[in-house]
Amino acid sequence: MKHSLFLSCCLAVCASGVFPVMAQTFSNGLPAKQIVLSQKAREALKGKQILYIEREQYAPDHHNTATLFQPGEINEASFAPGGAMRVYDVDSGKIRTLIETTEGVVRDPEISFDGQKVLFSMRQHPKDSYHLYEMNIDGSGLRQLTFAEGVSDIDPIYLPDGNIIFTSTRQPKYCMCNRHIMGNLFRMEADGANITQIGVSTLFEGHASLLSDGRVLYDRWEYVDRNFGDAQGLWVVNPDGTKHAIYYGNNTASPGGVIDGRQIPNSDLVVCTFTSCHERPWGAMAIIDRRKGVDNEAALVDIWPKESAKWVGNGNLDSFKGVGTFYEDPFPLDENNFLVSRTIWVKPGGWNITDAKSGIYYVNRDGTEELLLEGNQSLFDPMLVEARQKPVSIPMMRNFTAEEGQFYVENVYEGTHMAGVKPGSVKYLRVVESPEKRTWTVRGWFGEGEQAPGMNWHSFENKQILGEVPVEEDGSASFMVPAGKHVYFQLLDKDKKMIQSMRSGVSLMPGEVNGCIGCHEDRLATVPMGGQRPIALNRKPNKLQPWMGEEPHKFSFMEEVQPILDKHCMKCHDFDRNNRKKLVLARDKNPFFNAAYINLYVSKAVHLVGGGPAAIQQAYSWGSHASKLTEIIDGDHGSIRLSQKEKEILYTWMDLNGVYYPVYESSFSDHWAGRCPLTDEEVKQLSELTGLDFGRLNSWTRTQPAQISFDRPEESPCLDVIRNDKEKYKKAVSILKEGRKRLKETPRGDIEKDLIPCEKHQGQLRKYAVRLEENLKSNCSIAEGDKYYDPK
Repeated sequence: MKHSLFLSCCLAVCASGVFPVMAQTFSNGLPAKQIVLSQKAREALKGKQILYIEREQYAPDHHNTATLFQPGEINEASFAPGGAMRVYDVDSGKIRTLIETTEGVVRDPEISFDGQKVLFSMRQHPKDSYHLYEMNIDGSGLRQLTFAEGVSDIDPIYLPDGNIIFTSTRQPKYCMCNRHIMGNLFRMEADGANITQIGVSTLFEGHASLLSDGRVLYDRWEYVDRNFGDAQGLWVVNPDGTKHAIYYGNNTASPGGVIDGRQIPNSDLVVCTFTSCHERPWGAMAIIDRRKGVDNEAALVDIWPKESAKWVGNGNLDSFKGVGTFYEDPFPLDENNFLVSRTIWVKPGGWNITDAKSGIYYVNRDGTEELLLEGNQSLFDPMLVEARQKPVSIPMMRNFTAEEGQFYVENVYEGTHMAGVKPGSVKYLRVVESPEKRTWTVRGWFGEGEQAPGMNWHSFENKQILGEVPVEEDGSASFMVPAGKHVYFQLLDKDKKMIQSMRSGVSLMPGEVNGCIGCHEDRLATVPMGGQRPIALNRKPNKLQPWMGEEPHKFSFMEEVQPILDKHCMKCHDFDRNNRKKLVLARDKNPFFNAAYINLYVSKAVHLVGGGPAAIQQAYSWGSHASKLTEIIDGDHGSIRLSQKEKEILYTWMDLNGVYYPVYESSFSDHWAGRCPLTDEEVKQLSELTGLDFGRLNSWTRTQPAQISFDRPEESPCLDVIRNDKEKYKKAVSILKEGRKRLKETPRGDIEKDLIPCEKHQGQLRKYAVRLEENLKSNCSIAEGDKYYDPK
């Protein structure tokens, strides 16, 4: 009843002119410029109707995922209103407008299996958020399905069982190498009820489509000890959120992104877009055959433009910015014929909305590329208006009352990149969570990508150890993990040193059981039949044993590592005005981290993967086994004798990729690195007084050791050049003392429990808590067989 009332209100508002205009009449010439089609195109499209979107191209931004321009976020001002959803009748050449808006944007259409309805996302005006809508294909029966304020709902698709999957920012999280809002996969019922999250990776999940076996194909961007720009590939998941798995391109340096995948009808091939990290969501149109590989160029069947094949596997994260002719939203008709949005022209070197224009093209694998439609604005999302066969419907396997799921590994020694790992050497498996980033700062630290705020020397994430479990003598392990966590695994030897580490995340839905053959096993190999059942699967799964006997908490260099350095190292490794070449391992805070942390990196005492390459790394190649620091603490270093617990803490720090801050929140959002207590004017004065360019120190590429001590300002090495100039020295020390005072009053996050987040971060955390509560309400409703809707 309430939905009927809402529909009546929608139609009334529409008639008043506030709502986007809907029209069911045909118009010739106004919506689009029609092209005289060739005989080949007419034969391929005879009797067809093509639905498409007309709008401005998304404004250029930092990443290919940055198309939302969500109100209240960093790029809100880039939203470009105006657009429509139209249908083109190929035979008659007529075009009808289903819905049009001058103040908002219509995007991401998906036609129902019977061809009678269309699902889409729309934002009515710049201050509105993207919500999901559905209407009949003749333009009647418009109804709004989602209503959440301050979030973006996009990329919806129909499921065979009538439910809907879409991407949303309902779990507000931000890009770890910058400041942009990210999205995850969600599922809801056909009327908008019981919206529940089915993807929990820490960055972006989007452009969902269905495979013929009922699984959802989507593109995913994530970090776990990875480079910021080459970790975007195609993944699959069951419609209930279980069994997330790599499909193609997760460990490929080029293309930087593999997005917009759609299975070609009656084949095992997928058409998709090979794109760049720092680009709009366009690039080359490619066909891949996963049976030939999940990362390599051998899987590439065809590509447009043809010359862009040279970059597959041989370029970098942004190579596909150079394709010249850009493709997006590919829609397969069959194995040889495609519809696609393609640039008609691109202004050389252009970086504005109007510097390119796209139309709808017909493409054939024989080399034909023919413009079908050109609009006043660019055209996107072409698809046929017709009934199609439903894929297999995969039943719901998720348990909405459970809090855990089960992982198992059959044999950790089975797989690639395990050279030198002898059977029996793996004794433990560690489970580490990579938490999402819920806030961002105005200023950042340049740790390869820009961390906002600064988190680590080179890698992007904080880490939380959930626990460890034993690995059996046959290499098997079985264990319970909290559901809804983005986690990864590390293999440890008898001393708790890391042998091998995952650099991609996995997760479990409540009650899910998921497993793998081994570590980095060949994903195209078949599971061997026969043989003995793995030891770990002959009993109940292990409970995670807390690291160091403590409850899970986010790892902090200052809280975990620094006390060991204070106890054993400070006698010989403190600041020394007479010997500035000495390795200083003091706890003194500087504008970005602390002295010991910076100096361990500058001195190359640790060999870590950082924001490492896309390729899987060999066992023993980084971390505690590969670091000079381990040789020192394991060897004869004077009278120093560390306990086994202290050694294990240092090993763990290196194996967690040398993290520093436990939290993304900070007290000084507008200051250097989002961590520095000094204002820009104070930093400028300090630079003028000491002659040191502090801006060059705000990066992992620095070669200078720590120059500032806020804890003991007089010991700061940057003061050496002015110690004999009493006036300059006094001014400089005064600035540093002011920094010390501010850090005491408002700790910046070196230790989580001491943090006092800035007001903006407190607001972002409150929004996160509200959205989490809404998701919990939906989950409880599903468990109770009830219905819960977005508050209107």
